[in-house]
Amino acid sequence: MAVSKRIVLRFPRRLVDRPIVYRLIKDYDLEFNILKASVTPDEEGLMVLELRGEQDNYDKGISYLTKTGVRIQSLSQDVTRNEERCTHCGACISICPSGAFEIEPLTRRVIFYNEKCLACGLCIKACPPRAMELHF
Repeated sequence: MAVSKRIVLRFPRRLVDRPIVYRLIKDYDLEFNILKASVTPDEEGLMVLELRGEQDNYDKGISYLTKTGVRIQSLSQDVTRNEERCTHCGACISICPSGAFEIEPLTRRVIFYNEKCLACGLCIKACPPRAMELHF
């Protein structure tokens, strides 16, 4: 059975120059789509990707990443909205590259679709009441 999941990979400094993701294709027959990446020699690397393949290969690929020292997290756990803080000002809508925000026409309330979120963090910086939160 084929699966498709969005995940966040966090690389320690010692791994940022190694072809870790390449091995997912070569050794585990997985496809990936990089949604966001930032890797610098002085900091931890971060990669948000959608990973697709057969369930058995997916599980083996995740096991390989874990054994290598890569921390893995589900994307949907990264960015959340604190509903009590949100004033529905809409500052997040125009800044979001993935279209994870939308104004509901009747109520003029901002709807957040976390399944579309790329965890880029732009909404966190743009939100005046600090309703958008990043969780590790």
